[in-house]
Amino acid sequence: MNVRPISGASVDARADRRAGRGRGRGVPALILGALLLAVTACGGGDSDSGSGGKGKDKDAAAAQSKQSEAVVTIAPKNGAASVDTSGALKVSAAKGKLTEVEVKDDKGEKVDGKISADGAGWTPSTHLAAATTYKVHAVAKDSGGRTAAEDASFTTLTPKNTFLGTFTPEDGSTVGVGMPFSLRFTRGITHPEDVEKAVRIKTEPAVDVEGHWFGNDRLDFRPEKYWKSGTKVTVDLNLDGVEGREGVYGKQHKTVSFTIGREQVSVVDVDKLTMKVRRDGKDFKTIPVTTGKPGMETWNGQMVISEKLKVTRMNGETVGYGGEYDIKDVPNAMRLTTSGTFLHGNYWGGDAFGNYNASHGCIGLRDVRGGYDGGTPAAWFFNHSMVGDVVVVKNSHDRTVDPDNGLNGWNMSWEKWKA
Repeated sequence: MNVRPISGASVDARADRRAGRGRGRGVPALILGALLLAVTACGGGDSDSGSGGKGKDKDAAAAQSKQSEAVVTIAPKNGAASVDTSGALKVSAAKGKLTEVEVKDDKGEKVDGKISADGAGWTPSTHLAAATTYKVHAVAKDSGGRTAAEDASFTTLTPKNTFLGTFTPEDGSTVGVGMPFSLRFTRGITHPEDVEKAVRIKTEPAVDVEGHWFGNDRLDFRPEKYWKSGTKVTVDLNLDGVEGREGVYGKQHKTVSFTIGREQVSVVDVDKLTMKVRRDGKDFKTIPVTTGKPGMETWNGQMVISEKLKVTRMNGETVGYGGEYDIKDVPNAMRLTTSGTFLHGNYWGGDAFGNYNASHGCIGLRDVRGGYDGGTPAAWFFNHSMVGDVVVVKNSHDRTVDPDNGLNGWNMSWEKWKA
């Protein structure tokens, strides 16, 4: 301790004595003041600092107690590019449970997903679109009820190779009770489960609809039995971003809707050479027909009208019959198979209708060339039919038509269809 103030005090005391003042009055006070100064100089700053430090520690502890322990992790990382459209997006929480996850694309459309039962993770319920920027917002809560949030954005890959699905029936159409929803793909599909999952079908009234693959480029959907008249079908064709085969991605997202019209099922009896038309479960009309002659019999089975042509040309070379026939101006033709089976007007058959079988496998109804006469049996049937109506052939000496030859999956049992 500095003793100079004490020496100064002694000099002052001697001066006081010479002045006749009391000897000890000033010294203790000066010493006490010096001691107080010394204490202040040596410890006063630390005392203030200590008091402030303790306050800051309390504030820090309080802030720490208010901060959530939950940790939210988003994959892929913020700013990531060329992200896979499937399997890459995941949100997880540690030391807490997820309470909210929102994912939106650059158009503001939400991505469906589900938080796991334990609150530890979230995954999307479907694939992501290609070449799209997504924003993710996730919130988790710890055991104390405190929340933590995390945000990120990323962009999915831009594919070099793509595929499309062409479909029938057309959007907005009204079709018969036998019409499946049929998709044909521009590339062979090697990941069928992923593609099938991307096609969602909703019906009113509700009915179970299942898909079936024919080869690797065709996927048809139908119910167990013919559609009920009046059913409304909506298809969400969400192929954008689906990896249909290695490195090949779908590039379309479209909603297709169609309505099932009145029920019409026509039964062709080859033995009786008749076609009985039934409308909404009741007999409507019976028409004489001619079917495939011996050696060229018409297939048995359930066939769906897939195309209607008021006038067409029929050439045997297009269906494997060489130059056996080339008939122009064939009227009122309705396609039943991809391979060339039609139900059509026939102006060259003479008296064959209802009497004998004379065709190359088609079902013929009496008509006039070009179909100008609307009163013929063929014209009547054409005008009372729609795409999707069913024509059933029975008692032919040929086998049953293949389910994939046309829209004729009804010739496959429901068990095999689902398998």
